[in-house]
Amino acid sequence: MTLRIDIGGLPAERLRFAASPLAELTAMLHVLAEPGHHPQLADWAGDVWTALRPELAERLREAEFLWRSSQADFLIPARPRPTLAEELDDVDRIDDERYVTAALVTTCGSNRVHFGTRSPLTDATARERALDLAQSRGALQEAFAERLLADPAAVRARVRDTLEQCGEAFFDAAWAGAAVRLATDLRVKNDLLKRQGIGAAIASVSDAVTLAPDGDCVIVDKLQDKATSAHGIGVTFIPSVFGRPHLVAVHAPGWRPVVQYPVAEPSSAEPEPEQVSLETVTLRLEALAHPVRLRLLRTLARSPQTNRELAYAWDLTPPEVSRHLAVLRRAGLLTARRHGRYVRYTLDLPALTALGSDLLGAVLR
Repeated sequence: MTLRIDIGGLPAERLRFAASPLAELTAMLHVLAEPGHHPQLADWAGDVWTALRPELAERLREAEFLWRSSQADFLIPARPRPTLAEELDDVDRIDDERYVTAALVTTCGSNRVHFGTRSPLTDATARERALDLAQSRGALQEAFAERLLADPAAVRARVRDTLEQCGEAFFDAAWAGAAVRLATDLRVKNDLLKRQGIGAAIASVSDAVTLAPDGDCVIVDKLQDKATSAHGIGVTFIPSVFGRPHLVAVHAPGWRPVVQYPVAEPSSAEPEPEQVSLETVTLRLEALAHPVRLRLLRTLARSPQTNRELAYAWDLTPPEVSRHLAVLRRAGLLTARRHGRYVRYTLDLPALTALGSDLLGAVLR
């Protein structure tokens, strides 16, 4: 399960390390939407939600599909700018086709949504497929997709205004502190790139990012087996304080490859985990020993999924998925909740955390 970025013949100057205000805001918004992924930031998230004006809080929930399970590609800039306003200006320059498609991939909750040459803005079949997928995710997702397809300009303006309001509400204060850590990390990375080359710089990013032995490919441990090329356009690496432990990769056709990686944080004393029985530990380890179940868990770490969505994502039959889900549920690693005619399965993060931080980090990447 890797993303392979072909960098064969790419000069070192095309490998760029830079901080992005918009990417860091996106990471903060993900923390607010999924605080369970970031227990070290629980107090921060709680304080932000408490202080938010009700209207802004509602807006964040309305558009959270752009950053909750995965981040819309236009929120992770390939060419970072010094300020949030400049990066939002760049987003405004993206045409409606690219913007809407990127937004629908996150709203529909599947990293295998492809419209090909058919545009959901102009093709009725592509539009209905997008709405069907959004409906399967929930009423809010369906409503957002309908508004986006009916009036892209209005939705784009509203999303930008929401992000700008986040600046005053919490981003500006949080960015002031994060920027110092990001600058420190960037000095190290750019010095390694200059003095020791691409291999040393890549090795310092994360244990989950490696350079192939022949030096022609960057390998990123991600959910799906994918490949993209950086020929002629380069690769951007963006450090993040609030993104930990996630690795975010932009690799859709037409987008410059971007990897947002977590900045290392000082070690701190971890609270003692709740004790569980040896039988429970054994059940969980046996459940995780199967590669298909591990893949299902990594998918569920991004967002709750139905049986059929998981089957579609991994080219499995629904009965096959049901058998694997049953094992994971018996091990106490999943919860299930019915929403109308759909049953969605959710990863039990505390249970996974109890098995070890290395496992948790690998699943959440």
